[in-house]
Amino acid sequence: MVSEHSDDPGGETAALALKILVAGGFGVGKTTLVGAVSEIRPLRTEELLSEAGQWVDDTDGVDQKVTTTVAMDFGRITIRSGLSLYLFGTPGQDRFWFLWDELSQGALGAVVLADTRRLEDCFPAVDYFEHRHIPFVVAVNCFPGARSYGAHDVSRALDLDQGTPVVLCDARDRDSGKEVLIRLVEYAGRMHTARLLDSVS
Repeated sequence: MVSEHSDDPGGETAALALKILVAGGFGVGKTTLVGAVSEIRPLRTEELLSEAGQWVDDTDGVDQKVTTTVAMDFGRITIRSGLSLYLFGTPGQDRFWFLWDELSQGALGAVVLADTRRLEDCFPAVDYFEHRHIPFVVAVNCFPGARSYGAHDVSRALDLDQGTPVVLCDARDRDSGKEVLIRLVEYAGRMHTARLLDSVS
């Protein structure tokens, strides 16, 4: 979390920048979401899928995917005046998870993208954030042709902690992605406030 103070001589306004992770399984739409909502040209670290990786990258259900993120995606979006989000998209494959600990430092919370055709792919991300007590929301990326499930069904299938939000979205749509991020900021804010009050009491 980064606070940026305004040059306003009155000192009445301050800009707040919050760090958000976008995680999930391979090919679930993390790069697409960051690119759709970012108001700056997103930084991407994508490489072409190689023959060497075909034995470790499960492309079932994402047969058209030809690239993969090997470090991170980065974007920025202004939610309202004085509040910006820095978005860090994590790589989805197991062999890149050593990057997650570095990327999660100082994060307010995370979006875990899910694909109902490959729901099990987001279990590792859910476990990661639950064990580290990092607030997160599950955003179900509604792919064309995929069977639709309600938020309650997804929550039960993932065995989420009570109260963890599940939202349906289209990672290609800026407004849809922005709603997911707003929901996360609201939820993470409540969680951090509750923890602070618990520590004081």
